[in-house]
Amino acid sequence: MHPMLKPALRRAWRDLRSVQFGATAAHAVVVGPLDTTTGSLLGLLDGTRGVELLRAEAGALGLRDGLLEELLGRLAGAGLLADASAGRPGKAAAAAPPDDALDPLRADLASLSVAHPEPDGALRRVAARRAARVQVRGAGRVGATVAALLSASGVGRVDVLDSGSVRPWEVAPGGLPAEAVGERRAAAAHRLVARSAPGGRPPRTPRRVTGELGREPGLSLVVVTPRDGLAAYLPDPIPAEGWITTGTPHLYAGVLEATGVVGPLVLPGGTACARCAQEERTDREPAWPRMLAQWRSGPPAEVPACDLGLAATVAGLAAAHALAFLDGELPSSTGARWEVSLPLLEWRVERMRPHPACPCGAGRRGEGEHASGLGAPQDTMAG
Repeated sequence: MHPMLKPALRRAWRDLRSVQFGATAAHAVVVGPLDTTTGSLLGLLDGTRGVELLRAEAGALGLRDGLLEELLGRLAGAGLLADASAGRPGKAAAAAPPDDALDPLRADLASLSVAHPEPDGALRRVAARRAARVQVRGAGRVGATVAALLSASGVGRVDVLDSGSVRPWEVAPGGLPAEAVGERRAAAAHRLVARSAPGGRPPRTPRRVTGELGREPGLSLVVVTPRDGLAAYLPDPIPAEGWITTGTPHLYAGVLEATGVVGPLVLPGGTACARCAQEERTDREPAWPRMLAQWRSGPPAEVPACDLGLAATVAGLAAAHALAFLDGELPSSTGARWEVSLPLLEWRVERMRPHPACPCGAGRRGEGEHASGLGAPQDTMAG
């Protein structure tokens, strides 16, 4: 191991005996108390030295035996330490060049290093993304952009399912390009995914989908991004039955009538599903099934009210939530729906409650909880 203080976190001395790593409240950590000599040792944690050489340097500074190990342990426990040898081939890690294939993902790796405390956490999560397979259902302004973002973020396989041809109002920066107008949506989306992948790759032949909408081998997540945003804002339980039966996680996202929605992320049997939401609303509003039947049976608008900025916002948030889930976290859309509307763009969140009568079983098991928050910087004692 070649210990290195995570370079993505800015450093500032708070006083003569403590250093703060990180400027933002979510990830800032204060290290102290530190004497001058131990502070000098911190300056050597730049990834160019192995532990043996650092131990010798600590001895030359007059530091007691074992202090280096204590310092490294506390820094690692606070999530401040990375291993500079990770991702470099061979044993002489400090002299070896980095893996060029990771270059397009360096900024993503830096972000993952901040969000996850383990020294090798960023590389492990990128490796997991490479092994993941995500299915995006819908290739409009939201869906195509979500697919491109997931591919560019290192997800190994992104399948996009849709029918029909690309219309002029479905073109978006980061999504389907203007030259795709008139082409089959599935084919255009697959080329977009291939072009967006780190380093690019030849597009695969779009796969035909038949039969039950259940989990297929290796499918990690389904992102439901219908061009008609009604199916994201008020999801129909019938298309999701296969995912519920097979335990396939699925996330809804879309835009309807100048309102964007991200969530819920449904963990079958653990959080509220589309049927839970429908049944709960029906309990509160008996006329709801009648209204749903009319909305779902009527023809969708020829041109949806899907503002480009709003679509990009929804796509970005949906992709970020999908990646957080693939990275092993439970994003705030787990069992909840985030909603934002023009023109004020104020985000609102609604917790989705499992319905006790729903056959998905979440009402019997209890809904999974996810807590997150921003607070003052943590304190850790080192040195």
